[in-house]
Amino acid sequence: MSKHHEIEIYSIYIGNQDDTFVTDKTEEVDLEYGGIQGDLHFGLTKFAGSRESMYKRGTEIFNRRQISIVSVEECELIAEKLEVDQILPEWLGANVAIKGFRNLTKLPPGSRIIFPSGAGILCEGENLPCTQPGEVIQTKYPGILGLTTRFVKASLGQRGIVGIVESTGRIVSGDTAKVIVN
Repeated sequence: MSKHHEIEIYSIYIGNQDDTFVTDKTEEVDLEYGGIQGDLHFGLTKFAGSRESMYKRGTEIFNRRQISIVSVEECELIAEKLEVDQILPEWLGANVAIKGFRNLTKLPPGSRIIFPSGAGILCEGENLPCTQPGEVIQTKYPGILGLTTRFVKASLGQRGIVGIVESTGRIVSGDTAKVIVN
């Protein structure tokens, strides 16, 4: 039996710059099969990298990382652990930031986020931390040493989730959506 929770779509982002994975805020986007058109992670398939070590690097595989979602509450917890003022979702490469679901990263694979338009994202699991966001955070707080590597440990279990677009449609900042726990 699944249960659902109401959440707020706090903000929406698109990663469309080649030189950085940091995302830019936008008010609304259309979710398509494959993610957000123009986003760095868009596509039904991708090439295997270090996260898919069971395949030879460069092998074409299904893209389970079409959309990255973080919670405002977990960003606040990471900032607290790192002893910095704030961690912004865009520094983490997020496409969607939600508010009102404290344990987003613990959302079981197979859970869903359903938006008012009927668009739906299927949770593929935790977005495991890496040093890239840590490098961005380090540039924002140059007076605090070691943030690049400290970020990985501080964000484990609170880095958010990745998912695939299961149903297409528009998502709008400020909307209320449902998290359906698997």
